[in-house]
Amino acid sequence: MTATASDDNNRLTDLKTRQMRVAPSLLAADFCRLREDVAIVERAGAEVLHLDVMDGHFVPNISFGPGVIAHLRPVSRMFFDTHLMIEEPARYAEAFANAGSDLITFHIEVTDNPNEVIDAIRKHGCGVGVSINPTTEIDTIEAILPKVDLVLVMSVWPGFGGQSFIGDVLTKVAQLRDRLNDNQRLEIDGGINAETIALAAKAGADTFVAGTSVFGDPDPAAAFNRLTQAAQQAV
Repeated sequence: MTATASDDNNRLTDLKTRQMRVAPSLLAADFCRLREDVAIVERAGAEVLHLDVMDGHFVPNISFGPGVIAHLRPVSRMFFDTHLMIEEPARYAEAFANAGSDLITFHIEVTDNPNEVIDAIRKHGCGVGVSINPTTEIDTIEAILPKVDLVLVMSVWPGFGGQSFIGDVLTKVAQLRDRLNDNQRLEIDGGINAETIALAAKAGADTFVAGTSVFGDPDPAAAFNRLTQAAQQAV
């Protein structure tokens, strides 16, 4: 089944419905067989694919750019959740939108004018997410909460997969859940496994980025289903 971003205008609308969703992270997939790995989790029921973009400046790692997303877009109907861990998100919003991203998340830590970034992303037809690092306070995003579709709480320091879950962020997850509407997603990223996904779900998260615990498993489809079940059973 093939599709382009313009073929399915309901992806963002569907994400507005609150339910437990595991978002496999492409960063942990086998880059020699990205199409096959993406197809495996999509057949398993994944609705959201998390795309970690790193620039080597905001975070000490480099991942991939819009070219990879553009090549994956025609072969997947999943919602493309693009997480920009880069210093100039507004500058690159158009490129990632044109590549097929459905939602673009930027880090509050990189800008003194988040409204400008939000406007730049919206201008190109994408949903907007804002992310905070483990020690960033909620008050840094309080004023823009009504303007975003998703809030992403980092439960590791951004840059590398396979890190241990920082449990202290669960307090912020719970506080944010009280501040968001039902049509706004609350996502958590970092160290997600069968144990930590249950803790995050209980705290109020509804979207769970899982990289190593999905694509690092010999059976990514089974791993995806186990995580989904663990999140559903926790609430």
